[in-house]
Amino acid sequence: MLDLAGISHIIDPANIDETILADEMPAGYANRIALDKAKKSAERHQAGIVIGADTIVVVGGEVLGKPASREDAARMLRLLSGREHEVITAVALVDAQTGRSVVGLEVTEVKVRELSSSEIEDYLDTGEPFDKAGAYGIQGRASVFVEGIRGCFFNVVGLPLARLDRMIKEFQT
Repeated sequence: MLDLAGISHIIDPANIDETILADEMPAGYANRIALDKAKKSAERHQAGIVIGADTIVVVGGEVLGKPASREDAARMLRLLSGREHEVITAVALVDAQTGRSVVGLEVTEVKVRELSSSEIEDYLDTGEPFDKAGAYGIQGRASVFVEGIRGCFFNVVGLPLARLDRMIKEFQT
């Protein structure tokens, strides 16, 4: 997605503990994880702007991250079936040299149509849901499940490009 936006980059994954804390609200959780990822990666670089991001799905007050198993993915898809939910992505920027940081949050509402058990099973068989928050990818086969969105499409894919572009420009001034 960074290539799509014309943002020069290298990929340096930050392996951090993404456990949600007791009584942590969804937006606060996403902000914390994105900033922790950016800070962890920034420790390994002497210069440049480091981007960290975290995307979660929230339905009925429950935070859905990446599914832990096939059964967990099926449970998530049943929860989303016929309902609206929020996709929340936090984006953090850290200056690797100074440690200065900023975090921004994007929220998009998504409506999923009613899904049959066989549709869920067929989708699980593709393997697509297992590395995605909420167990679906709007840019893939689950695109046919989505009846509509309000907000940034790229946020649902995993990185709100317009927000990121604004944040980088503001961060550099």
